[in-house]
Amino acid sequence: MTSVDDIFKRPSALGQKRKLEAPKDPNELYKSVKVDQNGDARNNLQATAQEEEDDDDDTAAGPELPPDEADGEDEEGRFFGGGITKDTVQMMDFVDEQDQGLKAEKIDASWLRKTALNFEKKITKNAELRAKFEGEPQKFMGSEADLDESVKALSILSEHPDLYSEFARLGCLNSLVSLLSHENTDVAIDAIQIIDELTDEDVDASQPQWDALVSALLEADLLNLLHQNSCRLDESLESDRTGIYHMLGILESLSSNSVHATTISAHPDLLPWLLTRSLATEPSVTQNKQYATEILAILLQTSPQATTRFLDLEGTDTYLQALAPYRKRDPTRGTEEEEFVENLFACLTCAVDTRTGKTSFLKAEGPELCLIMIREGKAKLSRPRALRLLDHLLSSSNSNSSSSSGSSSSGSSGPEASQAASHLIEAAALKPLFSTFMKKQDASSTEHLLGIFASLLRHLPAESAPRIRLLGKFIEKDYEKIARLLHLRTEYAARVGAVDREIAAERKALEARGEEVDEDVTDAWLSRRLDGGLFALQAADVCLAWLVAEDDGAAGRIRSGLEGNGGLGVVRRTLEGWVRDIEEGEKAKASGEGGGGGEESEVREMLGTLIGFLR
Repeated sequence: MTSVDDIFKRPSALGQKRKLEAPKDPNELYKSVKVDQNGDARNNLQATAQEEEDDDDDTAAGPELPPDEADGEDEEGRFFGGGITKDTVQMMDFVDEQDQGLKAEKIDASWLRKTALNFEKKITKNAELRAKFEGEPQKFMGSEADLDESVKALSILSEHPDLYSEFARLGCLNSLVSLLSHENTDVAIDAIQIIDELTDEDVDASQPQWDALVSALLEADLLNLLHQNSCRLDESLESDRTGIYHMLGILESLSSNSVHATTISAHPDLLPWLLTRSLATEPSVTQNKQYATEILAILLQTSPQATTRFLDLEGTDTYLQALAPYRKRDPTRGTEEEEFVENLFACLTCAVDTRTGKTSFLKAEGPELCLIMIREGKAKLSRPRALRLLDHLLSSSNSNSSSSSGSSSSGSSGPEASQAASHLIEAAALKPLFSTFMKKQDASSTEHLLGIFASLLRHLPAESAPRIRLLGKFIEKDYEKIARLLHLRTEYAARVGAVDREIAAERKALEARGEEVDEDVTDAWLSRRLDGGLFALQAADVCLAWLVAEDDGAAGRIRSGLEGNGGLGVVRRTLEGWVRDIEEGEKAKASGEGGGGGEESEVREMLGTLIGFLR
């Protein structure tokens, strides 16, 4: 006997919503074969071919005469030159009438109440028949098919988010979520897919509409039911694999909100399952494995609790092991494997932005793996991401998980950053780092290298052996590293200067029109300056200031290198501008939520000391 589950198996494209079929081209209808009332196209073709053969000898050469104007049709019932039968015309008219009827149906609250009532009836009927004929599936298969179609019909709600609140109020969301525990996994998978479509970021829903939907879903115990399905679905089956994909899609949508991301992170089973799923052994990296790591990366960036749990589950060590094979080879370009590796780096980058994460990374010998990737240079994808990871490792700790892109420069300074700096020198990092620095790199890698050097100069203890070794690297070979640093400083200063001139012109234009420079405009200007290389310029000038303060020979080389370009004054002005930005940020925080963090004060104090050496 056919299994009930088999009846409901439906192949579907991952991540694609169901859409109405595109209307057929009228030209295709024009070219379609003539079908008689019995629908036998083959016989018509054969008959037509036979008639043409029979009439071949009697047909005169040249074009056929037009039909009599009285009837306007030929003997075969075709319009002259049209090629469309009366039957075809009738069918087209019928389709047009049906289309007009469909268009007339209005999707509003009244329609929703009717749909909801029908949906509830289908659920009740199926439950009753299943209970009554538990051992006779053929007696409830019909109701199950009806229920499945009723679930799929709810997809249209994603086009009408204005009905989300009413949908939740009617209790239909509770019923929809309850179907995730349905005995037939295909019904559960369809329910998961509909929830994924309703919560998708592409839905044009306002924040209150989306919040009403998600709140009702979570109250209906959505997260527990999702985890239950993650345990019972078998990804060796295509339909179940599709179900897992849509389940991950729901988690991704929820993770975009920090409150819901924290809720997911606090769930006892979901984050461990994501970690396990992302590390599953597979012949090649599948879409679901990559998707699991992507959601983990989003959670770690959005929720500090997620980072804490990731570290508690020893995620740092396991992800470093997962990255180890890519120290000498790149993943295949444009594949799920490439995105998988990107997400592994993103998760680790978020982890090392915390104090506990730095300690865990050092314990798991993360710096050593990164240095292998940088030193050998065989993996083009891994090297720049290893540099980014080391940059974040050496930056001050952040109580919140920060973005995995760019350099981290905010947080709370602690002993972990100093420990990481010393660990890096002891791991023989100077040679591969400076060797990479002396070669032409992409903008991102250069920025991270400058950030690493600035952090090392800041965190290595004064007069310590690691610090002396670092200074020696800058001084050796006739100050060639300082020459490179000055060259980069000149390039970034020119780029930032060009942006500053554009901003000055825009500011002047706003003032001429009597318009105020609001916070949004100021933020946009800062973003443009950062894109122009502001961070790299600041990092380069901090390095130069430290070298001026630490070594007389280096100070002389820097002065001569800046001669004609403003001297040490240009470096001083960069650091003074940085101090002003910090002070303005502290004022904004003080007027908002009650004061800035200790990191800003420490950086401001360090910059003030360095400025003193540049006078």
